[in-house]
Amino acid sequence: MTSLDHIDLNLLRVFQAIVEERSLTKAGQRLALSQPAVSYALGRLRTLFDDQLFLRTRSGMQPTPVALELSGIVGRALDTVREALRYAESFDPPVSTRTFRLSLSDAGEMAYLPAICKVLHGQAPRVRLSVRPVAGQEIEDALRSSRLDFAIGNHPQLLASTRHQLLFEEDYVCMTRRRTGLPTGGKLSLEHFLAGSHIQVQSLEHSHRALDDALRAQGVGRNTALEVPHFVALPAILTVTDLFATLPRRLARILNQANAFQIYDLPVKLPVAPVTMHWHEHFHDDDGIKWMRDLLADVVSRFDQPA
Repeated sequence: MTSLDHIDLNLLRVFQAIVEERSLTKAGQRLALSQPAVSYALGRLRTLFDDQLFLRTRSGMQPTPVALELSGIVGRALDTVREALRYAESFDPPVSTRTFRLSLSDAGEMAYLPAICKVLHGQAPRVRLSVRPVAGQEIEDALRSSRLDFAIGNHPQLLASTRHQLLFEEDYVCMTRRRTGLPTGGKLSLEHFLAGSHIQVQSLEHSHRALDDALRAQGVGRNTALEVPHFVALPAILTVTDLFATLPRRLARILNQANAFQIYDLPVKLPVAPVTMHWHEHFHDDDGIKWMRDLLADVVSRFDQPA
């Protein structure tokens, strides 16, 4: 039986990175290791477990049945080690150099990130914030494995498996550039909505994708003239066209600070979208996580207050 005394635990980090990345190069980039170093570590792992573990294929490094069985065991072991190490850290915001990893949609980045950065810089100037988009189906694993510390957005699929806090509930509006001939009073008729040409944002966020489902359920279809992947493109496009865009109310207010656009309530009733912060149970009592959780909740929940 192999003794734990002779095992380099960093080998397990390399193993897990290859399992998740399916690439020696990407695994090395993730761990800040050269490809030769990753290849050497893989050789030691193969000797340790007496198995090839990964086979090179056209689609990447394919795990063997042994590697697939080990991946869950190794993942849980690394989670336990990370949790233990977090308790050894003392967190002092003014001097900490810790990195926190946060997942936001592009709408969230535009709406909350400037305020988060302002407060963070004032309270913990040396803390680093790494913001990364993560597909909804990958967020739970990223939180569990500490590749993410927090995810903020409309993620109903995470409610049963994560710690979470409701920050506010979002609704949607329709926005277009100011011009003559538009309805007045902040109300847009269903006829005007249907007659207009629209920009459709193909966001990964659950609530944005559910928007058209809700419209279709009420027999309403948009005349889509343009599809874009991100909300960041909206202001420049709306400024030079007569297109309409449906977007979160708070984001519309931010984009309309120069009062260049007309904002209307939607002519159909849509369910509100809860904006929730998620984190993993394993790290709930970590001092740094608790501090950052309070900061994020305080900053983002302010968007619940109408302008």
